[in-house]
Amino acid sequence: MSTTKASARWVVNLLSFILLVILAFTGLMNWLVLPKGYQVRGSFLVSLRHFLTDIHEWTALLFIITIAIHIVLHWGYIRAHLRKTGGPS
Repeated sequence: MSTTKASARWVVNLLSFILLVILAFTGLMNWLVLPKGYQVRGSFLVSLRHFLTDIHEWTALLFIITIAIHIVLHWGYIRAHLRKTGGPS
């Protein structure tokens, strides 16, 4: 395997891990910590909740794109493994 392809795989793997951590953090903060609804109108925590929701949505989109790139970079391995195990080819 070329070092360029290995470097690309390493970068994609690292980026997908970082995005997953951000997704988990923003999702757990919105679910468990921040107030839901509009009980406290104009509160900093409600504003933070909306901000984190936006971050969560954009990060999810970037994560989906990164995973698609990950699958493309590993497609040769996936296809070979499926052939080896008798899966669909």
